[in-house]
Amino acid sequence: MPERQRVCFVMHLKPERVEDYLEAHTTVWPEMLDALGEAGWNNYSLFLRRDDGMIVGYLETEDFARATAAMEATDVNARWQAQMSQYFLPANTADCAAGANPDTVRSELLEYFHLD
Repeated sequence: MPERQRVCFVMHLKPERVEDYLEAHTTVWPEMLDALGEAGWNNYSLFLRRDDGMIVGYLETEDFARATAAMEATDVNARWQAQMSQYFLPANTADCAAGANPDTVRSELLEYFHLD
C-alpha cells in the first residue's frame, strides 16, 4: 500500500465574510464532494479561527500534486472556486482587484513532527 502524504495548509478569509463562508459550507455540492474523493483528497478537514479568519486545512493523499491537478481539471472545482473567491483575502496586493481564488491563496505548511 502506498504511503499517505499528510498535507496541511492555511488560507485567510476576509474577517467580515467569516459567517457567510461558514454558511456556504453547510451544503457543499455533492458533485464537489465526489470530485474531491475521486481526486484523492482523503480525510479532508477544514478548521477555522474565527477571530481573524484563518483557515487550516488538512488532508491525506497519495500524491498532493496529482490530487490538486485532478481537482483543477474539473468543471465543478472551477465553479466552486469562483463562488468561494469572494470570501478570501488575496495572496498579495497584485491580486486585490480580482477575487482571491482559494486554490492560489493556500500556503502549505511543513510537517516536521508526527506521532502515530
